[in-house]
Amino acid sequence: MKVFVTGASGFVGTAVVQELLRAGHQVLGLARSEASAAKLQSAGAEVHYGDLEDLDSLRKGAAESEGVIHCGFIHDFTRFAEVCAVDERAIETMASVLAGSGRPLIVTSGTALVSPGSLATEDVPSSFNPAWPRASERAAEAAAAGGVRAAILRLPPSVHGDGDKHGFIPILVNLAREKGFSAYIGDGQNRWNAGHRLDAALLYRLALEQAKPGDRFHANTEEGITVKDIAEAIGAQLKLPVRSISPEEAAGHFGWFAHMAAIDCPSSSKWTQENLKWRPSHPFLLTDIENGIYTQ
Repeated sequence: MKVFVTGASGFVGTAVVQELLRAGHQVLGLARSEASAAKLQSAGAEVHYGDLEDLDSLRKGAAESEGVIHCGFIHDFTRFAEVCAVDERAIETMASVLAGSGRPLIVTSGTALVSPGSLATEDVPSSFNPAWPRASERAAEAAAAGGVRAAILRLPPSVHGDGDKHGFIPILVNLAREKGFSAYIGDGQNRWNAGHRLDAALLYRLALEQAKPGDRFHANTEEGITVKDIAEAIGAQLKLPVRSISPEEAAGHFGWFAHMAAIDCPSSSKWTQENLKWRPSHPFLLTDIENGIYTQ
């Protein structure tokens, strides 16, 4: 199948492109720069110039393909509401091309805000949160209701692996270096779920090939790792002390990231693994940290 992939030159997207090509699919990758185009060409993908705000380019890419994987997102937290609106329009635009065709659309979301404080499962819909107004799932559900074979793939808060430069673990590593210690909030027993980017890439392909309209999939391979354990692993690698800070100190230490540092978001992927025969096989998060991939 010829697959249009947005975010094709990003950390997760490059792994998705490689997985699709390895499995015999063709890839049409969205590129907004010559550097991105060169990366796609070297991987063996066809280049489609444009970006998430160029709706004509998205329509054309979707029209030329037999399926779409939407990995792209503008990770600018200084204008988060605006980029969430861009994401929603992008999904709506591609979905309008695919309606009634039976061609799949896999939309990226996240597990972190599905059911904070309790185990998130695939059957739980993600409610729209004005404080974190990402509307990917709302747009995908509307597309499915409108006759598109649209499904949702939820990524964990930590998608880890070699080459991760802008995810949540690099944020914690950079803060530890800046502040001189690795921190967690309170007793640090709040949990993040996690998954390796190569396992996630495999899941994107399986979802593309098998998903039914409205399906939700979870890409986490670990249900929950305490933030204290993560902070201690980072501290050990950087040879820095590890400290607990109070909830009142969190905003001053973590800045805009304080909410994520405090969230408790365990997640199950049992249904996903059973229904897609998805078998994760890559290292766990603490293993990647302990192997030094974030601190070299």
